[in-house]
Amino acid sequence: MPYAAITGWGKCMPPAVLTNADIATFLDTSDEWIVTRTGMRERRISHVPATDLAAVAGARALACAGLDPADLDLIVYGSCSYDEQVPNSASGVQVLLGAANAGAMDINTACTSFLYGLSSASALVRTGVVRNALVLGVELISPYMDWSNRNVAVLFGDGAAAVVLQASGREEGVLAEHLGCHADARQVLRIRGMGCSYANRGVLYGHTQWDFDGQEIFRRAVKGMTQATARALAKGNIDAGAIDLVIPHQANMRIIESVAKLAHIPMDKVFLTVERYANMSAATVPVALVEALEAGRVRPGALLLTPAFGAGLTLCSHVIRWGERVTPLGTSTAALPPCTRSALEMVNDYRALAARRAESEPGLRAPRFAESGPLA
Repeated sequence: MPYAAITGWGKCMPPAVLTNADIATFLDTSDEWIVTRTGMRERRISHVPATDLAAVAGARALACAGLDPADLDLIVYGSCSYDEQVPNSASGVQVLLGAANAGAMDINTACTSFLYGLSSASALVRTGVVRNALVLGVELISPYMDWSNRNVAVLFGDGAAAVVLQASGREEGVLAEHLGCHADARQVLRIRGMGCSYANRGVLYGHTQWDFDGQEIFRRAVKGMTQATARALAKGNIDAGAIDLVIPHQANMRIIESVAKLAHIPMDKVFLTVERYANMSAATVPVALVEALEAGRVRPGALLLTPAFGAGLTLCSHVIRWGERVTPLGTSTAALPPCTRSALEMVNDYRALAARRAESEPGLRAPRFAESGPLA
C-alpha cells in the first residue's frame, strides 16, 4: 500500500491586523489581560470570503508541488465557517482553481477539521481511490463573532493554508494518528444562531450567541490532546523523544505548554504562531506548518507531531514523516485583492450592522436556549 506524502504547501493570510489595543477600544480589556491569559497579541481579519482565502492558499500549494490544477483528483475543505450552507465550499475552491477533474468535499470538526481532512485524504490516497489531494484548513470567523463577548472576541482570527498529498512508495506523510471526540461535553463550546435549528424560528438568524466554558474547555483540551498524542505515538511505536517538531493547534498558550509538559516534549521543539495569529480554528495547524517550513524548522525526514482539539469536542494527534524536499518546486501569482480598510474598521462595521439589525427587527428575539434543545 502506498503512502500519502505531503509534496506541496501554501498559506494565505489576510493583511489586516487586529491588535489587542484595537479590541480594547470597544471591550473592557487590555493587551496585558489578553496576553497573560492567552499569549495572543494580534489576529487577522479578512476582507474577502473564505473560499477566496482557500483558493489562494490552494494555488500556492499546488505550485509548490508542481501539480497542475487539472491533474488534481480531490479537494478536501476543512472548516467550521462556510460561505454558504449549500453548495459546499470545496466546490467553490474547485471553480476558482480551475480543478475541473477533482472531487470536492467539506469536513467540519471545528478546530480539528484540517487534520481530520488530512486523515481522510491520506486514506483515499493510500487505498488508491485518488492519486493526489488538496487538503485545506480555512476559517473566516470574524463575520459571525459575537464582538460584545470578551471571552471569545479576543481569541479568534481568520486565515487559510493547504497541503498537497501525492502517492509515494516511501514511508512519508501520516504514519500514525488518533481521532476522538468528547461528545458528552459538546455543549461547552457552541455557537447559537446559525443552522437549521434557528431558521424561521423567531430567532435573529445569524445573530450569534457563543456558549464558551473556558475552564472546562481548557481541562478537556489538555486531557484530549495529551491522550491523543500518547495513542498516536503508541500506534506508530514511536517514542516522544524521536519527535523533531510539534506543530499544535494554537488555541491558547497555556494549553500548548500544558500539553507539551505532559507529553514530555520540551517547548523548544514546539512551533508557535498564537502570538501573531491567535486561534484560527481549522487553519492554525496548516498555517503553522507552512511557517515552520519557511523558517527552516522542518528538516528532510523530520518527524512531526500535530495535536489538536476543537468544538464537538473533537480531538486528534498525527505523527507525520516529512519527505526529502523542504523547498517549493514552483510559485504561484495568486493573491488577494488589495484591502482598503483596517481590521478595526471592518470589525466596527460588523458591530454596527448587528446593532442596527437588532433595532430594525424588534419582533425577533436574540437566541435564548434551554440545555435540552436548541429553542426555549
